[in-house]
Amino acid sequence: MAFNLQTFKTRALTSVVFVAVMLAGIFINQWTFLLLFSVIHFGCWFEFQKLVKLIDPAYATISKVHKYAVMLAGWGFMLWMTTAVYNIHTVRLDEVGQWLCISMLVVTVLSAVIKRPFNPRLLSHSVFGLLYISLSWGLLVNIYCKGIISGADFGRFIIMTLIATIWINDTMAYIVGSFIGKTPLSSISPKKTWEGTAGGALLAVIAVTLVCYFGFAIDYLPILLLAVVTVITGTLGDLLESKLKRLANVKDSGSIMPGHGGFLDRFDSLLLATPFAWLLLYVLERLAQ
Repeated sequence: MAFNLQTFKTRALTSVVFVAVMLAGIFINQWTFLLLFSVIHFGCWFEFQKLVKLIDPAYATISKVHKYAVMLAGWGFMLWMTTAVYNIHTVRLDEVGQWLCISMLVVTVLSAVIKRPFNPRLLSHSVFGLLYISLSWGLLVNIYCKGIISGADFGRFIIMTLIATIWINDTMAYIVGSFIGKTPLSSISPKKTWEGTAGGALLAVIAVTLVCYFGFAIDYLPILLLAVVTVITGTLGDLLESKLKRLANVKDSGSIMPGHGGFLDRFDSLLLATPFAWLLLYVLERLAQ
């Protein structure tokens, strides 16, 4: 794929704005963090439902109760994953989230079942959305909250490491692929090349590991493992979203971010990388005990 300077400038400018918003949301306080990813959660859901309607037109017939209840169930799971960090006076947000998640799941299932004729395929689309979107953002919130509980700001550091790894991987893959890419990575995303993918992944892993080791004096092995897991699963997440867009016959999932598309276009890699990152951190934590 030929290097397009104007496209690169647009993507770069959008990336600067994206980074500024992300940094503000993550670092101002815990409430701006939750607000940021709540907006992202609902943005992803609206785009996901739009894509599913294009892939399976029958999904457009789901009731409004089903449409919004499943989103609220997913958001409830996010709140549930806040553990004991978020409190409003004597009310714990994780307890509210647990109630919201379970009750909205029941409402979602009932609204799908009572609609005649009952089509289990439509309910399965919504379940996939919960696993694809809400599970990921809930686990990301959990990583953040565990870091706050530890008192070492570990959560923010891990989240920024994930985002930086994906951003470097995406940018370097685009640049390397533009100049030396020749072999298509997959028919799902023909513009991506093996050369660009490998180059971007290698540069991202090296950059993140070196910065964390020399800049923050963090043991290189956990960061190296985290970076490797992130670039691999992040790339798969990119391909998964590309597959959804191909099935829906659209170029972008949305248009909120010039040069990058919509919420799903921007966060596709992080969506799939987060559960695997959470699992890796869980295993490392257990091994350290």
